Amino acid sequence: MQIGELMNGVEILEKRGSAEEIDIEDITVSSREVKDGFLFTAIRGHYSDGHRFLKDAEDKGAACAVVESFSDELGIPQLRVADTRRAHSRICSNFYGSPSAEMRVYGITATNGKTTTSYMLDRILEERGDVTGLFGSVRIKNGNENIPSSMTTPDARIIQASLRKMADSGVAKVTMEVSSSSLEQYRVADIQFDIVAFNNFSREHIDQHGSFEKYFEAKSSLITGAGEKSYAVLNYDDPYARSLIGRTRARVITYSVSDVAADIYCSGFDLSSGKASMEVVVGIDFDGLEGRVEKGTFHVELGVPGYHSITNALSVIAMALIDGADRRVIANALKRFTGVERRFQYIYDRDFVIADDHFANSRNIDVTLESIARSDCRKLHIVYAIRGNRGTTVNRENIETLLKWKASLPMDEIIGTLSEGLVGPKDEVKAEEIEVYFDALKGSGLETPLFEKLEDAIAHALGKASKGDMVLLAGSQGMDYGAEIALNMMKALRPEIPEEELLRPLNDRTLLLENLKI
Repeated sequence: MQIGELMNGVEILEKRGSAEEIDIEDITVSSREVKDGFLFTAIRGHYSDGHRFLKDAEDKGAACAVVESFSDELGIPQLRVADTRRAHSRICSNFYGSPSAEMRVYGITATNGKTTTSYMLDRILEERGDVTGLFGSVRIKNGNENIPSSMTTPDARIIQASLRKMADSGVAKVTMEVSSSSLEQYRVADIQFDIVAFNNFSREHIDQHGSFEKYFEAKSSLITGAGEKSYAVLNYDDPYARSLIGRTRARVITYSVSDVAADIYCSGFDLSSGKASMEVVVGIDFDGLEGRVEKGTFHVELGVPGYHSITNALSVIAMALIDGADRRVIANALKRFTGVERRFQYIYDRDFVIADDHFANSRNIDVTLESIARSDCRKLHIVYAIRGNRGTTVNRENIETLLKWKASLPMDEIIGTLSEGLVGPKDEVKAEEIEVYFDALKGSGLETPLFEKLEDAIAHALGKASKGDMVLLAGSQGMDYGAEIALNMMKALRPEIPEEELLRPLNDRTLLLENLKI
C-alpha cells in the first residue's frame, strides 16, 4: 500500500523527504519488528519513547517514519503528526481495509463485568446462528478458533488484523470488551461500533489515568464518541452511566433492575437459588437494527449466579433486542450460559456449591459477597489465596471488604493459603504480607487456619462442606489453579458422577492458563 492510501484521514502537519510514491510492506510501532519496506510509527509511551528508536528502525529497513517531532539523524522520509497514537489507529484501519465496516460490532465497557457481559452476548448471537468473533481479556475468538489474549483490548494493529481475518472468514458479529486504557490510547478509535454499552463505573484504575475524572472521561468516551447511526445501552441504575444519556449522538436505550423509568427493566426477580429467575419488561416500542422491537414481558432464568448477573443480563438483553434477536432465543441462551472462568463461576452445583472467583478488587468482592448473602447458602467456606506482589495493600483491602459482609454471611472461618509451588518468584507471599493478612483479620471472631499448599486448603474446605453449603475459591495468582484441584478432588468424593460431566467447567481452563503464561 502506498503512503497516500495509508495516511488517508490522518492530518500531516509537516513532511521531511518525499514519501508519496513509497510502497509500504507492513506497519509497526516496535523497532524490533521492522523489516525492509516497513512504516515505523514512533509512539511516546509511559515507559519508553519510540522516537529514541527511529535510527534503529531506519537501519533495519524502515521506508518511512511517522513522528511527533523530526529527527535530524534520519535519511528516510518523516511525516509529522499531532498525535502518533491517534494516527497509528487510522493507519492500521487503512492498512487492513477498515474491516469493522463489514461486520456488526458491539463495544462493552464497565469497571466490572465486561468479560461476563461480552460472553453472554456472544452466546446469544451464536444461539441465533451467527458466526461470531470476540475480543476479551481471556481470548480472541474468530468463529471456532481461539487465541489467548494478553490484554483486555489489544493494540490497534492486532485489533485491525484480527478484524480483517474475522471478516474474511465469514464472521458477521463481533463483541469487544473495551478498556479505559484502550480508549485513552486510541486503540479502538477507528472501529465502527454499531452498539456500545456502559454498564457500571467505580473507583478503579485511577493510577493509570491520573485522576478519577480522567478515568471517567476515558471510559465514557465510548458513549460520547458514538455516532448517530449507532445505539448506546446505558445502566439507568448507575449514576455515572445515566449521566451520559444527553451526551451522545447515539440512540439511547436504558435498562434497570427495577426502575420503571428505564426502557427495559425487571418487574420482579427471585435469587433464592443463587441464580436469578426474572420477568423482563420492554417498556417502550423502538426501532432496532433489524426491525421494530415491541413492548412486552418475557421470562428469563440465568445459568450464572449472582445479583450482579441480573444487571449484566439486562445489558445483554437490550443489545440482543436491538440486534433483532428473538426473545425465546435470548432466554434459551441465557439459561444455557454457565459463566466465564473465575468470574463467580459455579464449577460444581449439586449437594453443595463450589464457586470460583478472582476477587480482583473491592467492587468485585462486594458484588460476589452480596450475591452469596442474597442466596440460600447454609454455610460459607472461603479459601483465600493470600496475595504476594503488592500484597501488603491488596490483602488488607480485600480482607477489610470481606469483613464488611461478615454479619450477612453464614461463615465462621476464612481458610488462608500461600499457594506454594503454584506461583513464580515474583508472586511468592512474603512475611510482611502474611502479617498484614492476619492483622486485617484481628478481632473478626473468625477462625483463621493457614495452609502453605493450596491443595491442603481446598481439601480442608471440601471436608467441611455439607448439603446447602458453598465453598468459595477466592483470589488471584495461585488460585487460578483452584478449580482444577477442587474438581479432581471431587472425583474421589463423588465417584458416582461421570468424570466428563464433573470436569466440564475445566474445558476452557487450559486456554486460561496458557494466557496467564504470556
